[in-house]
Amino acid sequence: MRRPVYLDNHATTRTDPRVVAAMLPYFTEHYGNAASVSHRFGWEAEEAVEKAREQIARAIGAEPREIVFTSGATESNNLAIKGLAQAARRKGEHIVTANAEHKAVLDPVKALARQGWSVTVVACDEHGRVSPEAVEGALTDRTVLVSVMAANNEVGTLNPIGEIGRLCHERGIVFHTDAAQAVGKIPVDVQGDGVDLLSLSAHKFYGPKGIGALYVRRRDPLVRLQPLLDGGGHERGMRSGTLAVPLIVGLGAAIELAMGERDDEARRQRELRDRLHAAIAARIPGIRLNGHPVDRLPGNLNLSFADVDGEALMMAMRDVAVSSGSACSAANPEPSHVLRAMGLDEDLARSSLRFGLGRFTTEEEVDFAAESVGSAVEKLRGQGVAWSPR
Repeated sequence: MRRPVYLDNHATTRTDPRVVAAMLPYFTEHYGNAASVSHRFGWEAEEAVEKAREQIARAIGAEPREIVFTSGATESNNLAIKGLAQAARRKGEHIVTANAEHKAVLDPVKALARQGWSVTVVACDEHGRVSPEAVEGALTDRTVLVSVMAANNEVGTLNPIGEIGRLCHERGIVFHTDAAQAVGKIPVDVQGDGVDLLSLSAHKFYGPKGIGALYVRRRDPLVRLQPLLDGGGHERGMRSGTLAVPLIVGLGAAIELAMGERDDEARRQRELRDRLHAAIAARIPGIRLNGHPVDRLPGNLNLSFADVDGEALMMAMRDVAVSSGSACSAANPEPSHVLRAMGLDEDLARSSLRFGLGRFTTEEEVDFAAESVGSAVEKLRGQGVAWSPR
């Protein structure tokens, strides 16, 4: 077994060697610009791009022409939220989101609020889930956009996006979901769930970093966005810039592999996750499972350890790579805003670790991680004040 053991697959995943193999020819052999339509090099690049567009569309129940390539889910979220807001301003100036969203949603919404937009942030429940009733209660006749994530990046809780999507469509409101953690891991169907805008990122499902996509509905309703970037009119005018063909090829290959292996992989990861949880719980008293006990991502395990600082715990188990919160905001010294939104006090929120199991995780690694966590918690509690169960 190689060390350190990697259990931070919600932050990013290893690029699958099969994806790398698919990408390599587009760096050195088929290196044309997909916008160069006057010669074979450009045609080959364009063909590869359109194939990837079809692969992504098939995975989420969309049409290929509804897929817009971006640099990742953060850009997709910004384009969806800011682009829709500016395009729909004549209809209304109210946006609804939730307090457990990723910062890549919350921060663009805050930016719009500073520009005069009205924003309602609904509260999640103790499991990190957003209820359709809470969303419905926040809607007004000036609401133009609702943004609720499909799966939480910290605690893995799945939101009822199908119910929220139907609710929005009944009111003529555009529904966006950040599905960066969901695509390739759980079923996602933009038609069945009434999703109008969907963000995804390749590096969350064993593709390369720096490439993602935004689904933009073209029918019932036709969704219009104001672009964030001007110049060249690429991607139907919504995202100008020379397309990163090798990365797009990698995104397409990764999502096709993920879809083909999704159900079997979900079962395997769920078994490993439960094995890890059981082993830790058998050795260490005073732990709390964060997130929904059933409706959560198969590879997610978020635990709080009473009277142990999460950062200190990570430092004490250097041979296991985990996270104490969202990797995208790890520089922030404040405790997880997701756990605080779920009602955890500051001490318990600071004592949490996120284990992210993935495609390459083995039983041996899970057992090693459980042993490492147990030893580290016992050591830290032994160095501190007397511990008693809460």
